[in-house]
Amino acid sequence: MNLLIESFKAAMLLMLAGDHDLLVIVGCSLKVSSLATVFAAILGLPLGFLIAFTTFPGKRLALTCLNTLLALPTVVIGLFVYALISRRGILGSLDLLYTQKAMIIGQIILIIPVITTMTIAAISRIDKRYRTTALTLGANRYQMAWVVFIEARYGVIAAVIAAFGRVIAEIGISMMLGGNAKGFTRTMTTAMALEYDKGEFVLAVALGIILMGLAFAINLLFHLFQGRVGSDAV
Repeated sequence: MNLLIESFKAAMLLMLAGDHDLLVIVGCSLKVSSLATVFAAILGLPLGFLIAFTTFPGKRLALTCLNTLLALPTVVIGLFVYALISRRGILGSLDLLYTQKAMIIGQIILIIPVITTMTIAAISRIDKRYRTTALTLGANRYQMAWVVFIEARYGVIAAVIAAFGRVIAEIGISMMLGGNAKGFTRTMTTAMALEYDKGEFVLAVALGIILMGLAFAINLLFHLFQGRVGSDAV
């Protein structure tokens, strides 16, 4: 217990002092996770709208596959991407392994199903009369989709927030594809694992506090948007 208390005190002092190593690690995590979330949103949001708006053979199977991918372990994604970008892989010539780009690719694959499924769920809650009315008034499919997006915006934003929360706290992809290189690919989660293995808890505790703070802020935003969705539905 004393070790935990002393580590907590030292961690607070480390954060207040603006330790350089701490800031670099936090910056790497935020950069990689933010870029992964942006690119995943660019891909996942249109895919969610496309699946929600269209009827095609195998749609139920596609939804089942997306829901299954929500539980896909990060180490499986890490192995899959590693096989692609390693020297013997199809993309080995690009030298992506153990770079932030590799981590971003892995995290994009991780959260595309999250954004897509939550977008489909958000759109499904919107009354179909919005679509019918927009089309009746002469709107094309893109304009109709924009009308639906405006109505489902809180649910869609909640999907992006949830996806960011998923990647900021993952460790498997970052460790396998980034290599935990100091000052380059070391994230909060991989640094915490390293510091724990070394028996040095101060930096690990400081990073844990920051990560928990980010997780709290993300979940607070998520619940605020969920509340807006619920109040709009009422």
